[in-house]
Amino acid sequence: MDNKEEHIVALKVMRLTRPTLYSNPVVSCDPRDLPGTTLSAAPDVTRLPHLPHLQLGEMLLLPQSFGSIYLGETFSCYLSVHNHSTGATACELTVRAELQTGSQRLTLTPTAGADRPASLAPAASRDHLIQHEVKDTGAHILVCAINYTTEAGVNMFFRKFFKFEVLKPLDVKTKLYNGEYDENAVFSDEVCLEAQIQNVTPSAICMETVTLEPSPLFDAVDLNTSAEGDGSVFGASGWLGPQDSRQYLFCLRPRPELRLASAKQLKGVTNMGKLDITWRTNLGERGRLQTSQLQRMAPTYGDLRLTIEDIPSVVALDQTFTFTCRVHNASDRTLALALRLETPSAGLVWRGVSGRPLGRLAAGASATVPLTLTARRLGLQPVTGVRLLDAALNRPYDYENLAQVFVAAPAPAERQPETAAC
Repeated sequence: MDNKEEHIVALKVMRLTRPTLYSNPVVSCDPRDLPGTTLSAAPDVTRLPHLPHLQLGEMLLLPQSFGSIYLGETFSCYLSVHNHSTGATACELTVRAELQTGSQRLTLTPTAGADRPASLAPAASRDHLIQHEVKDTGAHILVCAINYTTEAGVNMFFRKFFKFEVLKPLDVKTKLYNGEYDENAVFSDEVCLEAQIQNVTPSAICMETVTLEPSPLFDAVDLNTSAEGDGSVFGASGWLGPQDSRQYLFCLRPRPELRLASAKQLKGVTNMGKLDITWRTNLGERGRLQTSQLQRMAPTYGDLRLTIEDIPSVVALDQTFTFTCRVHNASDRTLALALRLETPSAGLVWRGVSGRPLGRLAAGASATVPLTLTARRLGLQPVTGVRLLDAALNRPYDYENLAQVFVAAPAPAERQPETAAC
């Protein structure tokens, strides 16, 4: 580039965005104050000339600055290249745009043909439109490069930089819960997902869809519809105000063909899928956000899993009660199991034979085991002290805090009426 030459081409960049809503501030005072009725008598620009009693309330305001752009929205930009000379033509003119983020550089494609050399006559303009879906937060730099040749054959080049910040529109918090045994299936291994979505923008947004894309081993069930199936549990309106939040619930169920054949494989799966969220602003601009892979803590029950099917929540003092456990073999071999009842908590006492064999349990199979306890102390008592022993490897599996039972005082017996002596 020859620095003695002056540029005959200028570049102007403008972001394309919708107008904002401007609320007209209401200024009033008591008639007995110093301004009197001056403020109330002043004309209001938001009122229609022939309808003075109709208050519009809000007006559309054209953008005065770059404004805010949020993750998931589409960044639209208008590039205008103008030849401001009076008689010189810019030859072999090319326009290139690049978006730099903290982690990568993206080459943006302007209007078709922008990167092909072309001539720009004096006082002529060449306009281009750039659109890009923003997928990263933080600082972004739009780099626009102009390259052309003067009529004298001198190569000219210059660049302009436009920096802007991309903000986070939604705050998404997720929790994953490993499910227990389901009596309607042999071994469910379900996972429940709770997603809290909060609007952190200064204006209301309209939530369109919140879906879960599960991992290949699971099917997703949306639990956010009403029991009658006639709509969302949040009602017909999808509006979410500033700083408001919603709780979404999903259930991940293993595919039917994998429940029995791949129980061990399901146990080690940690990737559960990702959320796909779409919304619109109050002026209809569409946004889309997709989370990364949601991770769960893999179950740590090893080759054996012990769950409680049914147990009373409240029992009386000195009452003997029976509850049912289910033992599932999550290994790939047949286990010969024995049941040992260790010393439980001081509030509960085991009833039955300790060390009795449970027989052989095939891989992927499950069996029910009834157990009996007697309540000896008032209050909330934990059920502990269950040990399963693998006879082949002499490996013990201890289970503590299986459940809690509240021991209450027995109801007073009804007094019998006294019989008078003859």
